Amino acid sequence: MLENEFQTAQQLARDAGKAILKFFYEGFEILEKPLNDHYSEPVTIADTTSSRIIVEGLAAEFPGDAILSEEEIDDTERRLASDRVWIIDPLDGTKGFTEKKGDFAVQIALSVHGEPALGIVYQPIGNLFYGAVKGEGAFLSKEDESAFRLQTSTVTSFEDMTIAVSRSHRSRFMERVCEHFDFRKEYPHGSVGLKVGFLAQKTADIYIHMSPHTKYWDTAAPQIILEEAGGRLTDIFGGTIDYTKADVRNHNGIFATNGISHEAAITTLKPLLTEFGRLKVTGKN
Repeated sequence: MLENEFQTAQQLARDAGKAILKFFYEGFEILEKPLNDHYSEPVTIADTTSSRIIVEGLAAEFPGDAILSEEEIDDTERRLASDRVWIIDPLDGTKGFTEKKGDFAVQIALSVHGEPALGIVYQPIGNLFYGAVKGEGAFLSKEDESAFRLQTSTVTSFEDMTIAVSRSHRSRFMERVCEHFDFRKEYPHGSVGLKVGFLAQKTADIYIHMSPHTKYWDTAAPQIILEEAGGRLTDIFGGTIDYTKADVRNHNGIFATNGISHEAAITTLKPLLTEFGRLKVTGKN
C-alpha cells in the first residue's frame, strides 16, 4: 500500500548513509547543540548533510506531506495540520559516530493520522537495513543478502531476558532497574533505533529508556518495525506515544519489549517509578 513511499525512503536512507560514511572516514568537526540550559548533544556536518538529502528527496517526491527532522526547523503549523508526516533522525547515535564506532543509524518514518505506518532504520556500517510497513511485517537485510522476516522472542521470564542498554549513558536508575527485574544478560549498544531493532530480531527482549530527552524521531521508525515483528513500544507508564503533538519530546521515556511480556514488565516497573519519584507528564500540547 505504501510501496512508493517505502522504496523512496529506502533509497534516501542509503544515499544519506553513503554521505555519512564519507565524513566518518575522512573526518569532521564536532559541535555541541544546546537543547536547554542543562543539556546538550553533539552534532556534526554528517547530521546536517544526511538531513538535507532526506528532506529534499521526500519534499520532491511527496510535496503534500509534512516533514519533521531533528536537524531542521519544525514547521509546527503545517505538521499539525497534515495527516501524513515524515519523521526523520538523519543520524541516530551521533555519539557513537563521533567516537568512530559503527553503532549509528539513519531513521525515517511516515506517520499517518498520528501513528507510524512505515519505518526504516539503516546502519551504514555493515549495510544493515531494517524496514516495515504497517500490516506487512518487518524485515531485515544484511549486506547483499535477501531480506528475512523479523519476529520477536517469546521469553517471559525476566531473569532469562536480555536487556538492550546504552553503551554510553548508563545511569544509577538503570542499575536499579536491572537489579529489580533480575536481568542477568545485557546487550550494550548505541542508537535507540538499533537497540529496538535487536528486540525485533531476538538479540534482546526488552529495552527501557528512562530519560525524558528523546524525541519523535528517536521512536517513530523503530516503533513500527518492532510492532510489525510482534513487539510493543510505549512510554514507561504503558501509554501510547502520540505523534500529533506540537511538543515532540517523549517526556515519559521509552518502554520496548518482545510484546508477550509487555504488560507484566510495565506492572513490574511501577514500584520503581514511585521509588524514583517519576510522575507521568500529561497535558503537553
